[in-house]
Amino acid sequence: MRIPVAGMSVLEVGAGIGDHTHYYIDRGCAITITEAREANLASLRRRYPHLDVESLDMDSPHPIASGPFDVIHCYGLLYHLGKPAEALTFLGENTTKMLFLETCVSFGESEEINLISEPQSDLTQAYSATGCRPTRSWVFNRLRALFAYVYVPTTQPCHAEFPLDWSNMKEHTARLQRAVFIASRHELENEFLSTSLLMRQTRHP
Repeated sequence: MRIPVAGMSVLEVGAGIGDHTHYYIDRGCAITITEAREANLASLRRRYPHLDVESLDMDSPHPIASGPFDVIHCYGLLYHLGKPAEALTFLGENTTKMLFLETCVSFGESEEINLISEPQSDLTQAYSATGCRPTRSWVFNRLRALFAYVYVPTTQPCHAEFPLDWSNMKEHTARLQRAVFIASRHELENEFLSTSLLMRQTRHP
């Protein structure tokens, strides 16, 4: 989306095994990586021995000594949490510039969290065994309560789980549906961002 992050301090929460981390390494960022599961933490420490890797359960987060951060990267985590509102509050309190958020969501225009059970034994699922599938409206409005500016991209990634028409649930054939949000302390002038919750998006070129 061409949002500059070079040289910024970054907190990556729920990093898994760190597949997104190199995006910030390549841009000279100072990165703190967090995960809840010990197996993933061990993988992260082997993969990135020069980075700050810390244990953090986002359903009951604790303060991080190196914070607050210019940028927080939260991709693929929120929907694995049983307390998403509290998690977003924590992220807001620790972000001085921008929050990048990607999550699975539910169709619908009302504000709902939609808690679900997830297998705790699966390393890719909820650490607490409780996840959620919030509606986009819930995420968008919760972020607006925490940040001065909230955006959604005008485009969606080239992946079947990212719908293009949010008004037509029957058109979406993938098992999950995902959305991206950008929350910021300052206004972002960017042709790929919209300040309204778009019902239709296009595929990113």
